Amino acid sequence: MKVAVVGGGIIGLTTALQLKHELHNAEVTVFASDFDDTVSHVAAGIFRVGSSYSGRTEKITREWIRESYEYYDDIRKSQESSFAGVTAVSGYIFANSSPEAVKNYWMEELVPIYRRATNEEFQLVEGNWKYGSFFTTLLTECKLHLPWARRKLQETGTKLITKKFNTLTQLATEWDLIMNCTGLGARSLCNDKRLVAIRGQVLKVKAPWVKTFFYGELDTYIIPGFDSIVTLGGTRNFDSENIKLCPHDSTAIRERCENFLPVLKKAQVVREEVGLRPHRENNVRVEAEQIVNGFSKAILVHNYGHGGYGVCTAPGTAKYAVNLAKEMHKSSIAKL
Repeated sequence: MKVAVVGGGIIGLTTALQLKHELHNAEVTVFASDFDDTVSHVAAGIFRVGSSYSGRTEKITREWIRESYEYYDDIRKSQESSFAGVTAVSGYIFANSSPEAVKNYWMEELVPIYRRATNEEFQLVEGNWKYGSFFTTLLTECKLHLPWARRKLQETGTKLITKKFNTLTQLATEWDLIMNCTGLGARSLCNDKRLVAIRGQVLKVKAPWVKTFFYGELDTYIIPGFDSIVTLGGTRNFDSENIKLCPHDSTAIRERCENFLPVLKKAQVVREEVGLRPHRENNVRVEAEQIVNGFSKAILVHNYGHGGYGVCTAPGTAKYAVNLAKEMHKSSIAKL
């Protein structure tokens, strides 16, 4: 079987790895307009799935999240962990808006620890916070993880080709199976008007003394990563596609984070980054269909619209997408 994966971010690469794992004899090629400049590269990579995240059903959503966590946790336990950029991390979320803001519908029964913050722990940060939780989770550093995934794919004979497509239908003449992992690009490729960009801007600072993550509500976050680099955030600009750095956003982010955790005042800014999260109204799209181009037919499986949770849930949706492809392939053979 000849398989084309379109998209070179975390969704596309994880889907390609899953294909090679389950379809050993498949000839897989990954196409991307750019492998080194994706929204995945901007993400802090912490495994924290918000309550707004949704698949087609709650059962499916829980399955995606659980399988994603287990996938990353297996890497964390392996000798590959430092190369793949996966590690355990612990920290806090504080809020004033409501006690629900520090709870997590998807995470509480999944991660090893999720509990109320103690009175002493409230003293770790500035601000008169009313509610707080402590939890342990995972972190995937995409600047390490994406190159690692590409190497893994190339070791299996997978080709990585830089190419942009105007339509997905044109692929049907050469490929039996097409996996659409194009994120925000699916808006034009699929004419999907449910897709909206949510602009995010972050600062990356050098702060080796910060080992714990902190959230102040959800608009202020401090997330330690590899090599003493800490992500400070952030912004969530709905329906904004401005990829230029905004100095006002940078100033506001730094001010919020320093007021929250004053020890950051001595942290040096390493870089500033902007990414466009591919948010899809109602739910993430993981669906299969058959497409036709002249006399050629192909199976097309969509896997996009993860919003700010692409890194978190890529393994779960990839496994689901590959299973859909296998089921549709079996069905098409049975009809012959």
